[in-house]
Amino acid sequence: MTLTSGATPVGGGSRSSTDEEYPTRGVHSLARNRSSNARYESRAKNGTEFSLEVRVFDDGAAFRFLLPRPGSYTPDDATTFKLPAGSMTWSHDLHGHYEATYVKRAIDDVPAGDWAAPPLTYKLAGEGGYASITEAALTNYAGMALHADGRGGYAARLGHAHPVSYPYALRYSAEDVLRLAKPAAVRGPFATPWRVVITAADLNGLVNSDIVHDLAPPPDPALFPQGIATPWVKPGRAVWRYLDGGDNTYEGLKGFTELAATLGYEYHVVEGVWRQWTPAQLKAFGDHARQHNVRVLLWKHSREMQTPEQRRAFWELCRENGMAGAKIDFLDHEAKEVVDLYDAILAEAARYQLVVDFHGANKPTGMDRTWPNELTREAVWGFEHRGTAPWGPHNATLPFTRYLAGNGDYTPTVFGERRRETSWPHQIATSIVFTSTLLVFGGHPRSFLDSPAVEVLRAIPATWDETIVLPPSEIGEIAVMARRSGRDWFVAAVNGAAARTVRVDPKFLPPGRYTATVVRDVGANPAAMTVDTINLMPATPLTFDVRSGGGFVAMIRPGT
Repeated sequence: MTLTSGATPVGGGSRSSTDEEYPTRGVHSLARNRSSNARYESRAKNGTEFSLEVRVFDDGAAFRFLLPRPGSYTPDDATTFKLPAGSMTWSHDLHGHYEATYVKRAIDDVPAGDWAAPPLTYKLAGEGGYASITEAALTNYAGMALHADGRGGYAARLGHAHPVSYPYALRYSAEDVLRLAKPAAVRGPFATPWRVVITAADLNGLVNSDIVHDLAPPPDPALFPQGIATPWVKPGRAVWRYLDGGDNTYEGLKGFTELAATLGYEYHVVEGVWRQWTPAQLKAFGDHARQHNVRVLLWKHSREMQTPEQRRAFWELCRENGMAGAKIDFLDHEAKEVVDLYDAILAEAARYQLVVDFHGANKPTGMDRTWPNELTREAVWGFEHRGTAPWGPHNATLPFTRYLAGNGDYTPTVFGERRRETSWPHQIATSIVFTSTLLVFGGHPRSFLDSPAVEVLRAIPATWDETIVLPPSEIGEIAVMARRSGRDWFVAAVNGAAARTVRVDPKFLPPGRYTATVVRDVGANPAAMTVDTINLMPATPLTFDVRSGGGFVAMIRPGT
């Protein structure tokens, strides 16, 4: 059925308002939900009763449909988002599922049939500001992508209608592809996910929007009695032996655990090599990590997590061997069946008090509010990919597109050749500009310990209390942010293609004296940086000459 066609009113509407605060993780520590709510009852042409629920926020709007009657429904979507003429868009297609680089185009140049993976960000003509289209509270339903009509509109399409992604076709059978191409039945009563449009006058407002998280249900207090502060749900930084070399033997990976402890990082993500270990080795590995106060996540293919029996067996193995949780990989589809699997994995992991990192994943939709044990997910073209050249414009696009949806496991900060044209300061800056409650560093931890910026790398946190997007930030050109953790501030920039001089006025600092550790580019050499310590006051500007693909970091702490 098409819920939005041929509706006729069957009753009046009701209105209410919401004004609440709740703790969050990501760009800031406290979310403020201020919204007005309205609900309108209607009936489709086939007689199906439904309600349209609308919420209007200070920084956007959202709506969803609710079917109050029991029964089996096979929903589709007839929503179309019409973009204003003159808008500039940033989007990517579905070939790699949610892993692709963004294309900048005027809305008038987007052809019919073009697919866009939300969030779809656009800048309005003139000084009209910014907006981004996505969805929130995706559960018990298929995910949404956007399909261009060639006339400035994007139609919402559910997961069964999406073109199958290359990674899914690569890893799953033709029978799986055909099965997920059929619309999925939903039992009523039910509510659809929210369709969301974030709006802001500037990039700071866009990045600081809480709409996606506000719309997700709060966590179950039986599983998470203190919400995101539940003691076993711990944000943190991780080492990961995959991108940047290192010994992949059992003893070599124990060495990575020890390097994590030396850096003060809280986690070690171990890829599938652990399956070659004996039970005694796995237990000893967990004991060794615990002795170093490092928590271990084990990689697992989602194909081996399809049934309750498979999930329970794996979670019991993790718990018995002292692991903190798992990295679940290769979901690669947005059909309802796959969306249901996320909830099942997270619910059962929570009963074992284990945390999860999803890879090969769908976009976030705020459900890490509902399931705080989801620390992060990939759904981003990050450093696992080698084929991007240059990285700079892509990295300067991500904070204003993909990261509007939530945490992203980009695996940042690599000093080796994988970084291509980007400089070492740019690489350090990515771990500040990109948000991830589980901040999995892609670089070899030894390269961090040998770096002149090691004290900065030790200090970068996984969560933030405050974020300010600074000038001259512009999508795809440069992203400059000031982020606060406690009393410490980090100012970071990732630059695109054009070299430039950037002036930062630290007026966001409270009155007082500060000490800044400043990491800068050195001329045209990307594999070089200087690290200096200077005295600073809020009225003291910082000026940086930034190369193409460059960046900078300033770690600012209260002085004496």
